[in-house]
Amino acid sequence: MAAVASRFAGLCASLKNRRRERTPAVFIHSLSLCSSPLSPASSSASPYTKLASHCHFFHRFTTRMEFWSQGSIDTNEGLVEQLKQYGAIQSNKVAEVMKTINRALFVPEGSPAYVDSPMPIGYNATISAPHMHATCLELLKEHLQPGMRALDIGSGTGYLTACFALMVGPHGHAVGVEHIPELVASSISSIKKSAAASLLEDGVLSVHVGDGRLGWPELAPYDAIHVGAAAPEIPPALLEQLKPGGRMVIPVGSYFQDLKVVDKNPDGSISVHSATSVRYVPLTSRGTQLQGY
Repeated sequence: MAAVASRFAGLCASLKNRRRERTPAVFIHSLSLCSSPLSPASSSASPYTKLASHCHFFHRFTTRMEFWSQGSIDTNEGLVEQLKQYGAIQSNKVAEVMKTINRALFVPEGSPAYVDSPMPIGYNATISAPHMHATCLELLKEHLQPGMRALDIGSGTGYLTACFALMVGPHGHAVGVEHIPELVASSISSIKKSAAASLLEDGVLSVHVGDGRLGWPELAPYDAIHVGAAAPEIPPALLEQLKPGGRMVIPVGSYFQDLKVVDKNPDGSISVHSATSVRYVPLTSRGTQLQGY
């Protein structure tokens, strides 16, 4: 038994070193910890179960490492196909929108746009890994139908807000809220270069400077709310702005976090389940974020 434990520890150390080489420590935003990030739950699936053993974690961790080491992807379409192959994208609708909105337009210049990893975008913020974008789109897709309204809290680069806008279409509305003015400005610039440019021009898509914990009441209620940073608890303002029959996806927790799926039932009652374990940057004030939490 001691020999087995020693061998296991050695393998974990080796993989840990490989992970450090591929993903710097600063890339903590939206790294899945305890559930496979490559097998997201559908909106009708039961909640993920927590891992039962270190061996189970080791299996999933090596699966992710295998995914990261599949070789260079140099096109947006190639990234989408790889995410489909590994189960992060499960629907044609999500595949289509992620092919249409080119991730390269939303990452810092010189960054590897099609690597499945979060990336720093300045101001102690990050853009989520593509598998997390896919996961959230899959969880919300039934609430991003044409004509619906979507709210993206902590919109950052504007990538997911642009995806929402394409999905709700010209008769819907997608709203991004970000408390760093410079990120709002750069996200609008990126969106103008993307397939969502006409929706921005027509007012279907809008990005605003504001405290995401307060939502954006001017256009509430929302059919879909996405929160791109971890809150210690679900902000009451966001629950209030969620439409009956709507859904919110939000990471909740401090160091240990779960991606919560929050459904507001037609009678106004709330149902919550965990989709997977994650690691996001905290949902906090602008001052605290700029100071490094």
